[in-house]
Amino acid sequence: MTELIKAILLIEVFTLYRITRELENKKVSIQILFDYIGSIDSSISVASLRAGKINTCIPTLTSCSKEFHAKGIFHPLIEDCVKNDLLIKGKSILITGSNMSGKSTFLRTLAINSILSQTIHTCFADEFTSPILKQFSSIRIDDNLFDGKSYYFQEVNIMASLLKQVESLHQNLFILDEVFKGTNTIERIASAKAILSYLNRKENIVVVSTHDIELADMLDNEYDLYHFTETVEKNELHFDHSIKAGQLRTRNAIKILELSNYPADIIREARQITTNLRTTKILSED
Repeated sequence: MTELIKAILLIEVFTLYRITRELENKKVSIQILFDYIGSIDSSISVASLRAGKINTCIPTLTSCSKEFHAKGIFHPLIEDCVKNDLLIKGKSILITGSNMSGKSTFLRTLAINSILSQTIHTCFADEFTSPILKQFSSIRIDDNLFDGKSYYFQEVNIMASLLKQVESLHQNLFILDEVFKGTNTIERIASAKAILSYLNRKENIVVVSTHDIELADMLDNEYDLYHFTETVEKNELHFDHSIKAGQLRTRNAIKILELSNYPADIIREARQITTNLRTTKILSED
């Protein structure tokens, strides 16, 4: 009987509209309360993070300048992650390194900590000093078969979006893991040099990893060189995952093939071709 009366008199419908009007009238107050509770909740989370077992620091944010300093910086999601130091002063950074040595992880570490320094004012490092930056990255790119876009075409599109930010009013941090891996060597190096010089304009900071050693000489006046490397012990590769100043002097791609039990003929021929190419390069430079 009660349900019948409510249906005839539309009691529930009128009640719903009344509640809706009440919520609309108090919309501002509800938003203030929502923001207040959210602020408290996020503050508790940040405080818990700072008080936890993982080492953190409060960053120092400076005015616009091409200077950046990180001491003992590490990736929070990697157990027993190796800490690294990095100093940027006047120049951007070009990182070379062996395969699996830690270049991509280090780039992600920089990007994550740069974002956290400006959002929750907390970094995973011993010290972190940076200007206020807008972060852009090109670290993991995939082709798209459904859209008919090749790997190289995806790279071109992403790089074009970064280039548009160069002349913006804000200072940028560009994190790049290789440039144009999807094309031939000569055009890749030529395009990479031109793009990296363009991105490095004004006070923008660029941190890029590459296997193209030729870029080190081309960008010597604009980029400081760092590298990751490895040692071979008991016929095994060992990585210390520590960034070092200067240019990489070792290569390990063929050694990895050998350790993966590739046929001896392949290893021998690959090494012979490498030796011939290096000799040809030296003679052409002379």
